[in-house]
Amino acid sequence: MAEKFINIKLKIWRQKDSKSAGKFVEYPLSNVSTDSSFLEMLDLLNESLVEKGEEPVAFDHDCREGICGMCSLFINGEAHGPDRGVTTCQLHMRMFKDGETITIEPFRASPFPVIKDLVVDRTPFDRIMQKGGFVSVNTSGNTQDANALPVPKADADKAFDAATCIGCGACVATCKNASAMLFVSAKVSQMALLPQGRVEAKERVLNMVHQMDMEGFGNCTNTGACEVECPKGISLENIARMNREYLKAVATSEEH
Repeated sequence: MAEKFINIKLKIWRQKDSKSAGKFVEYPLSNVSTDSSFLEMLDLLNESLVEKGEEPVAFDHDCREGICGMCSLFINGEAHGPDRGVTTCQLHMRMFKDGETITIEPFRASPFPVIKDLVVDRTPFDRIMQKGGFVSVNTSGNTQDANALPVPKADADKAFDAATCIGCGACVATCKNASAMLFVSAKVSQMALLPQGRVEAKERVLNMVHQMDMEGFGNCTNTGACEVECPKGISLENIARMNREYLKAVATSEEH
């Protein structure tokens, strides 16, 4: 099949830093291969800007394989663009039409302030993880082999599904309340479903939910947009599980 090329117009958010006012700037771009990825298209734009002596567009990226979540962009009003089950780096230009205007913005949420152009600060997720997104294991002496702990397959499958969350923040950017509950619930569920995570289960959910609130994320109102836009298909079932874990932890704490 012959390679196709399209001409497009990009409407990109430009912002010098978090303290400066931003605005949309339009850039025409010609002869874009429909086989190229969205980030390759942005590379092409930046090459042309550098050749003109203009400031290139700043955007986050790393693995370009849908693993790290750093490439998060709001494209034509959707987190990661019009495709489903993909990150921005996995989005291809074949999803767009010749002559189309493509609007590109950073993720919009007050806990994710803009650093520059399309790059936002997502360190609030890191701080939430530091509050409990791990398992503490005493490694002195003979550590029990993980395979010695039986885990029902159904629980293992659910834990694995929750663990696929890459922390991109699409759930936050999509939610009308800028809620981070899909992200936090995935991290809580991943541990809560496994015997290794039950030891610290109460402390984990209380600390992570508290930190989520401290960071300024909104509450969940079960709209479900987060699940739709999540590139890894994280289920809303995890939010229900986290709520149960949280209520049990609060009830147990009050008893003591």
